[in-house]
Amino acid sequence: MAERILVVAHNHPDLHPGGTEIFAHDLFRAYQRAGSEALFLGATNRLHRDEKPGTSFQGIGNGQDEILLWAGHFDRFFMSQVDLYGVIPDLEALLTEFRPDVVHIHHLLLIGAEFPALVRRVLPDARIVMTLHDYYLICAHDGLMMRTHGRERCHGASPDRCHGCFPEVGADQFLLRERYLKTLLATVDRFVSPSAFLKDRFVAWGLDAARIDVIANGQPGGRRVAASRCADGSARNVFGYFGNLNPWKGGTVLLDAAERLIQGGVDFELRVHGGTPFQADAFKTELDDRFARTNSHVVRRGAYRREDVPELMAAVDWVVVPSIWWENAPLVIQEAQQQGRPVIVSGIGGMAEMVEHDVNGLTVAPDDPIDLARTMRQAAGDADLWRRLSGNANAPPTIDAVASRYLALFDALARVKFPA
Repeated sequence: MAERILVVAHNHPDLHPGGTEIFAHDLFRAYQRAGSEALFLGATNRLHRDEKPGTSFQGIGNGQDEILLWAGHFDRFFMSQVDLYGVIPDLEALLTEFRPDVVHIHHLLLIGAEFPALVRRVLPDARIVMTLHDYYLICAHDGLMMRTHGRERCHGASPDRCHGCFPEVGADQFLLRERYLKTLLATVDRFVSPSAFLKDRFVAWGLDAARIDVIANGQPGGRRVAASRCADGSARNVFGYFGNLNPWKGGTVLLDAAERLIQGGVDFELRVHGGTPFQADAFKTELDDRFARTNSHVVRRGAYRREDVPELMAAVDWVVVPSIWWENAPLVIQEAQQQGRPVIVSGIGGMAEMVEHDVNGLTVAPDDPIDLARTMRQAAGDADLWRRLSGNANAPPTIDAVASRYLALFDALARVKFPA
């Protein structure tokens, strides 16, 4: 029997094309192709849309199956929706009218940690599934699991350790935050993690491992573009970066590595695709200075459209993902592997699950421009290495195959709730 599914994300890819929004929207369309009636709800705020007085909802796109929830009043610390007289009644009305069989949540940012409990109150029989894409529930530092001072990765949250990152917030507040969120998450029937690493982090935080399934993300079915260069087997020395630039994605590390290669006389080119939306001026200045020092070999290509990715990747040999935080399951790695492009990644987090060193890519020490430069030098000078790693590229699962796994999970949860 076809399911009626409400897909919920913390934005819409037309407004903020982040990995979570893109995957959630792809999955929403795959549910529809599988015969389900699906509605996409993206929560947004004034960074992307102005408020429309009189309603919490706004249209987006040309159809009637995608809407935005304007959620400008939001407590980021407690992940709490504080507009009790506006947003909450409107969400209740939406649930009552659409009456989904399944609510598939991809993020609680902006919509509020109370949302699963609201669903349970309004629709007691609905199945609630939440895909965990990052560490927002664990970490008050924008879900990064990075210390606020220095560039240290955090291996686990505790009230005292979190207070060390935010001295102005008492340890008791972090304890309240943790207990508040865990209480609300108890209404979720099942969690899904795209990587075993992320699952392990949430188990360590206190979620029941038996309530978390691991299902990899997927990509829309496979338009693979032939490489546009080096068909004669000559040097494979063009590197590409794809994605927004922020302090945690390792852009400065990559540019520092490029500067070392230039100083060492290495013949290479680096194409940096992506912009710096919502970044601090100090970080933009850091990037500008590095781009200026490396412009003999580095091309700053700027923002790009998703549909251009196959051609852009066909024009490079290697895709570099130098993130310094515990990435969960970057879509850019799947995009590169789909195009037969070996990846050079930081060997941590979910990245280390997706790329096996010297098999389908190369791993480097995180936040280490010396190791990254050494690896890029090796890659640029070894065409045989490129051919071997490219031939081993792991094609990601299709989004329709991933949707089938989710639909099977929804069906299994229905059988638990309503046994024959």
